[in-house]
Amino acid sequence: MNNIPVEAIDTLKTAVRGRVIGPADSDYDEARKVWNATIDRRPALIVRCAGAADVIAALAFARENGVLLSIRGGAHNIAGSAVGDDALMIDLSAMKSVRIDPQAKRAYVEPGALLSDFDHEAQAFGLATPLGINSTTGVAGLTLGGGFGWISRKYGVTVDNLVAADIVTADGKWRRVSAESEPELFWALRGGGGNFGVVTLFEFRLHEVGPQVYGGLVVYPLEQADQVLPRYREFIEASPDEMTVWAVMRLAPPLPFLPESVHGKPVIALACCYIGALEDGPKALEPVRSFGTPYGEHLGPMPFTAWQKAFDPLLTPGARNYWKSHNFARLSDETFDILTKAVLAVPSPHCEVFIGAMAGQTNRVPVDATAYANRDSVYTINIHGRWTEAADDEKCTQWARDMFSAMTPHAIGSVYVNFLTGDEGDRVKAAYGPNYDRLADVKRRYDPDNLFRSNQNIKPA
Repeated sequence: MNNIPVEAIDTLKTAVRGRVIGPADSDYDEARKVWNATIDRRPALIVRCAGAADVIAALAFARENGVLLSIRGGAHNIAGSAVGDDALMIDLSAMKSVRIDPQAKRAYVEPGALLSDFDHEAQAFGLATPLGINSTTGVAGLTLGGGFGWISRKYGVTVDNLVAADIVTADGKWRRVSAESEPELFWALRGGGGNFGVVTLFEFRLHEVGPQVYGGLVVYPLEQADQVLPRYREFIEASPDEMTVWAVMRLAPPLPFLPESVHGKPVIALACCYIGALEDGPKALEPVRSFGTPYGEHLGPMPFTAWQKAFDPLLTPGARNYWKSHNFARLSDETFDILTKAVLAVPSPHCEVFIGAMAGQTNRVPVDATAYANRDSVYTINIHGRWTEAADDEKCTQWARDMFSAMTPHAIGSVYVNFLTGDEGDRVKAAYGPNYDRLADVKRRYDPDNLFRSNQNIKPA
């Protein structure tokens, strides 16, 4: 166990209110699992924290014993940075409190909360902030990398809505950071990943969204890509901020509104979310229904919480995953051709590609306003290799890499840090662009020994 003295472990157990889990405990294997099943690492110890005091104690233990540190929030990160071999995992999954102040339009969220926890509380008051597209994602990791979702075109990325945070830094000090208090650290937290400490509370600005929105799916045959995708591009570029439509290209899952004969065929599923006036939804989305001749559609009013969970069945924990991602200023016809050919050659029925249409408010914020730097990204394309058997690792990984390479000449060179896999550390500077050097300076000030390095690491300047 990394040669950690038994006496030190016993002292840690008495110092925390939560649990200390080791390899001999019956729930150790379950506690070390993360969303991506290709990650199979064995930490030396897991500290399931009950509060900020436990975080402080766990950090002190890691420093004093020279143990590699990892931090688990929702454990959804594709690179599996929540867990490391022979590391001390600070497990925040039990810290799930979400408190809403509907009058001030603020949310106070602990780092173990999932998107579903956040939405459940906020939507009771018809409030939301931009947060992801999969309800099992952790709020903490998504936020620290920048974060975006269905309402980002209207309200920006997640960190544009982060008002303040409580954080324990490498020196074991608790700090309340905001634009007024330690503003440089607060700037770095808004997109700089888990490089600067352990956040124990997030404070978000909320917006009036829902509880009903208008949206759903329009599913086209992939063979109509030559007409559907250019029309999609034209529609998005002319759409108001209240409209978000993402294109998902894959083999058709067994959706109940699709004929059984369509299941398993290559499709373009246009995922639509309109947060304008509910009565305006049908007219606003009418053009999407006429890009071609759809296999089927399912559009209408629905709870925002339901739409936030719409893709959960395709993203359940326990499958093997490998991603590659690019940002784009515009989608060329050549890029559409690359995507179409690749989807016709998917190595697993679970593989997919999604085109995340951004722009709107996400592009109006200056690049140096937050650590999240991708302000010129109008589209994010994520190549999502997903499969079930380890024997398919090589062919599914290579499929993603080949498509990525083919699209590289058409991309702008930047990348969303939360979409980087564990073998892409060389792209961290591309993720932060002109903000990287400033982040390295903040890192030097708050974590000069790089205690927080089990991540897409920013090294101290």
